[in-house]
Amino acid sequence: MHFTKYILSLHTNMKVVVDDKIPYIRETLATLADEVVYLKGSEIGPEDVMDADALIVRTRTRCGKQLLQDSKVQFVGTATIGYDHLDTKWLEQHGIEWTNCPGCNSGSVAQYVESVLLLLQQDGCSLQQMTLGVIGCGHVGSKVRRVGERLGMRVLVNDPPLSHADFVSLDVIERQADVITFHVPLDETTHYLADAAFFNRLEKQPVIINSSRGGVVCEQALLQALDEGKVSRAVIDTWEHEPAISRTLLYKTFIGTPHIAGYSADGKVNADNMVVAAFCRHFSLPVPAFIKAPKLPADFKYTGHPLELYNAMDDSQKLKTHPELFEELRGDYPLRREKFET
Repeated sequence: MHFTKYILSLHTNMKVVVDDKIPYIRETLATLADEVVYLKGSEIGPEDVMDADALIVRTRTRCGKQLLQDSKVQFVGTATIGYDHLDTKWLEQHGIEWTNCPGCNSGSVAQYVESVLLLLQQDGCSLQQMTLGVIGCGHVGSKVRRVGERLGMRVLVNDPPLSHADFVSLDVIERQADVITFHVPLDETTHYLADAAFFNRLEKQPVIINSSRGGVVCEQALLQALDEGKVSRAVIDTWEHEPAISRTLLYKTFIGTPHIAGYSADGKVNADNMVVAAFCRHFSLPVPAFIKAPKLPADFKYTGHPLELYNAMDDSQKLKTHPELFEELRGDYPLRREKFET
C-alpha cells in the first residue's frame, strides 16, 4: 500500500472543502484526502462544511461561529497573508487549528509596487529625486523598501509596532514623502490609519498606494484629498466593501486594480505549499513534493524590463472598463510570474 494512503487509513473518509479559485493545489489535495469539494469562497455555508474535516479558503470566506459551530472541522487554512476573515479567538476556543501564510506573496506585492513606480516614472516622475514612504516593514514592506532603494529613491520607513534605529515616525513621512505606500495588516490600530487628519497633515501632495487591506485608507477622506489637491495620485488595489467598490474612487485613481497585487503564480504556489504543509502536520501526513508555478508561454517575449513581466496598468484598464466584474477579474486572473524561466 502507498505510504500516503496507509497514513490516510487513520483518517477514514477525510473530507476537505476548498475555495475553487485557489490554483495549482488540486492534484496535491487529491492525494491527501478521500473527498475534496471545491466551492465558490463567498458561498461556502454551514451545510457545506458540516461533515468536513478541514477547510481551505481565501479572504472571501468568513470563518467563525456562524459557519463552523455545528461542523466537525478541525483545521482551517487560509491561502493568504491576511487573516482578518478568520475569527481566530473563536477557532482557538473551540479547538480548531488555523493557519495563514505570512510572507507568501510578499514578492508579488513588491513586484506590483515596482510596476507602479515605473509607471509613475513613465508619467513624468523622476524617481531618483523622490522620497518613498513605506508604512509597515514586515514581509512585504521590507521588500518594497529594497525596490525603492534599487530604483534610486530615498526611502523612509515607519512601522508602528516595530522599533528600529533607522525607522522614522509617521509625521516624518507625512512631511517628506512623495510616494506613500501601506503594508500593514488591518486591525483596530490600523483601521483608517490614513484618515482625514492624516491627509490634512501631508505637505508634498504625494502619491498614495494601498495594497494592504481595504479600511487602512479611509476612501471618503482620500476622495476629498484628491479633490482638494492634497494627494496627487491614488493607486488602490485593496478596497473598502469589496467587491462593491467605490466607482467614484476607481475612476479617479491613477491605477485601480481588483485586489490582485499578490496574485503572481509564484505567490500562489507559496501559499499552496504553506497551507498543504500545515494541513499535513495537523493530520500527521507526509508532506508531498512542492507545487511549482507554471512557466510562461514559450512565445513570451522578454528583454529584461520589469514591466514586460508585469504591468499594473493592464489590470487597471480591465477593472475600469468592467468594474462589475471585480470578483471575476480576481478569480480568473491570468498567469503572472515574478521571474522569467526558460
